[in-house]
Amino acid sequence: MRHDAGVTTYRIAEAAELLGVSDDTLRRWVDSGRVAATRPDGPAVIAGADLAGLAETLVDEPDRERTRASAVSARNRLVGIVTRVRKDTVMAQVDLVCGPFRLVSLMSAEAADELGLERGVRAIASVKSTNVVVERPT
Repeated sequence: MRHDAGVTTYRIAEAAELLGVSDDTLRRWVDSGRVAATRPDGPAVIAGADLAGLAETLVDEPDRERTRASAVSARNRLVGIVTRVRKDTVMAQVDLVCGPFRLVSLMSAEAADELGLERGVRAIASVKSTNVVVERPT
């Protein structure tokens, strides 16, 4: 992940990992125009905001049940990309897409500011729960 003048960009492999797809799948999506990539003096990169937009479309994709993540129990730390941050003076709602999963976190606006959370930024969601449901797809 690179930060250039306030713009977060991801190489193809990094972006694919965040979305839970293969590098080849993401390259095909770039080639077909599903997401834009640029080559500023090196390997292709995708702007964080563009990647967040693609991530949002994947959440409701009908065949997401067949991704790698559906075959294993989710771990309690999920790497993803921030797709939206809504803040008021006290609280913030942060939406993330972690592979095929959409997570929403509520935190103080101060914490969101300190973490630098904004659309397109890579983040890790740590989940703590007293109940965990494990399911196998049919």
